[in-house]
Amino acid sequence: MLVRFAREYGWRAYAIPVLIVITVWVLVSIFTTDGPEVVAPQATSRSGPASGAGTSPAVPVAPDTADPRDPGLGSGPNPADAPPPVLPNGELPPGSPYTEKGTGEFRAVGHAGPPLGRGERTFTYVVEIENGVDAAVYGGDDAVAAMVDATLSDPRGWTADPRFAFQHIDANDPRTPDLRIQLTSVGTTHELCGHSLEMETSCFYSDGNRVLLNESRWIRGALPFDGDLGSYRQYLINHEVGHGIGFASHEPCGGDGALAPVMMQQTLSLSNSVLTGISPNEIYPDDGAVCRYNPWPYPHA
Repeated sequence: MLVRFAREYGWRAYAIPVLIVITVWVLVSIFTTDGPEVVAPQATSRSGPASGAGTSPAVPVAPDTADPRDPGLGSGPNPADAPPPVLPNGELPPGSPYTEKGTGEFRAVGHAGPPLGRGERTFTYVVEIENGVDAAVYGGDDAVAAMVDATLSDPRGWTADPRFAFQHIDANDPRTPDLRIQLTSVGTTHELCGHSLEMETSCFYSDGNRVLLNESRWIRGALPFDGDLGSYRQYLINHEVGHGIGFASHEPCGGDGALAPVMMQQTLSLSNSVLTGISPNEIYPDDGAVCRYNPWPYPHA
């Protein structure tokens, strides 16, 4: 029988027993060789880890975080521990660079649109940026125009007063715009707004009905707004447009902790006493009242 098996299968008749022996040897080696001890995580419960001699509770590690058993750098910084910056009232906050001097010529930006509001009088306006001012650093020319349009159309803005409405018109519109809202370099702002205050401010320049928005403030904002640049830009637009539609006077803080009137000089301070020290001829009482910043004429509309 074995002879016949060998004749039928040839060399395989010898190879098969050898393979069987090798396989048995490998299996015996696997199951008899000592390997690394595998310790399963210790079970825990709401009342605490299970007890066991020579064991310690497993410490969970949150994904993508440092191992809590490693103190690392400790707690992060606490703003309450840092003293507030000491800067003079009205000082321009630190930040990105701005244009010192433009060309004095302006380019129209944005697009004409429908009337904003249903006031007794509709003030037409164009939005312009001084040549030499690179608006790319804050979103481009259209972003400036969009901020102006959105601010003037906001229901908390001047359109809450039934006397006022606005409409953005094209630069080639045959009508002369009632307001030219212009983002200007520091040098041009100083030339037109004057140097009565040694601070970066904006103004309404009646010759040509120019609402001048100082680019240095557009980029860096003002200290009283505590870094809220978006709200400051809204305030800047509303305050200077307020002068342009007829509100020539400034307004004082109405009471300690109250929202500041939009016609208060919030760029410089939210304190009546500080403002009367800066501008003694203004209407601010030396009463110590300090308001909260507010960009809107009618914030609760």
